[in-house]
Amino acid sequence: MYIICSDLEGVLVPEVWINVARWTGIDELKLTTRDINDYNALMKRRLEILRQHGITINDIQKVISLLELMPGAMDFINWLHGQAQMIVVSDTFREFADPLLEKMGWPVLFCHHLTTNEEGIITDYHLRQPDAKMKVVEALQNLNFKVIAIGDSYNDIQMLRKAEVGVLFKPPQNVIDDNKDLQVVNSYLSLKKVVSETMAER
Repeated sequence: MYIICSDLEGVLVPEVWINVARWTGIDELKLTTRDINDYNALMKRRLEILRQHGITINDIQKVISLLELMPGAMDFINWLHGQAQMIVVSDTFREFADPLLEKMGWPVLFCHHLTTNEEGIITDYHLRQPDAKMKVVEALQNLNFKVIAIGDSYNDIQMLRKAEVGVLFKPPQNVIDDNKDLQVVNSYLSLKKVVSETMAER
């Protein structure tokens, strides 16, 4: 039996931090795991920038509430419901994700969480566990599931390689160049084909 483990940002919804960067005008916040493969270094820099500019969790939540799913994402999610269970496995934070999950019909989400102070400034981030995405796949495999994993960034690579089938969805060229062993698709139609063909082999 297969379970789908899908990244959130870049696969189902736009990149949150890129939209925060547009809203604040702070170009450095455009950097994501598509650009930097050290997630901890990236997050520490992000929080430092937010503190420097006085940007609060409420400011970020306001930006996120305005985001829509990527075109075709909801049709893909609805189609998946008839094929297999889906778990969203993301390096986002629960405090960011709720407005997006509501638009997706509240799928299961494994992610991280934040600490904020009385002023709403984000003071720290807390990873659910190291190598969290890969360990979700590993845990499901230990329960005798097979996994189709979908991602787009450097922080998805361990998950994709651990899964029985790993797919890069619309990744940037640098991620493709650094991971030429992984298959790449550039549309939900192609992604459906991969899922359908894999499920047909079960």
